[in-house]
Amino acid sequence: MLGFLIALYLVFCGLTGIPAQAAELPITKNLPIPDFQNRSQDTMPYDFDAPPQGLFLSMTMAEGFDEELDFRRTHEIVPVKPTDRFRPDTPTVFIVFHLHQHYQGFQVFGRLFPETVPGLDPAVMIGQDAMHIALEDESGYLALTPPQPRWQPGRYKVEIHVGEEINAMSLMGAMRFTIAEAGQ
Repeated sequence: MLGFLIALYLVFCGLTGIPAQAAELPITKNLPIPDFQNRSQDTMPYDFDAPPQGLFLSMTMAEGFDEELDFRRTHEIVPVKPTDRFRPDTPTVFIVFHLHQHYQGFQVFGRLFPETVPGLDPAVMIGQDAMHIALEDESGYLALTPPQPRWQPGRYKVEIHVGEEINAMSLMGAMRFTIAEAGQ
């Protein structure tokens, strides 16, 4: 047995007098740089005018929210009466969101614009809210109140921004809701 192990050792060390040759590895010849980059047909452009993705697991418009204790003993914000159609006498429109894991605290901002509301300029912000998200938070909400005593019927847009302040790079997406008269 010892003789076999010595012979095996000699073969691996190349001491048997038989030249040991390694198999040649295939070498990639001069390929063009675009072959190593993401192809445009394989990527989908991000839509900043749609509900936010990436950081957010979900985002829901609702008439209210509850705070529940989840199985890890942390507070979870859950939507109550989810909808995207509200009455003009609704006191507050809530946007409830759940987040993917994150490694730093940040803020979530909501900027309210009247997208198609008669008599209001769609480029003028009419309200906003912000929520600080701590490292341990997995959910949160934004609360939007009417700019006047009542909501005016029409379609509203909420820009969702993430970061320490609102700037050109902080926009994540947009949520929309409708204020309709009771009979509609």
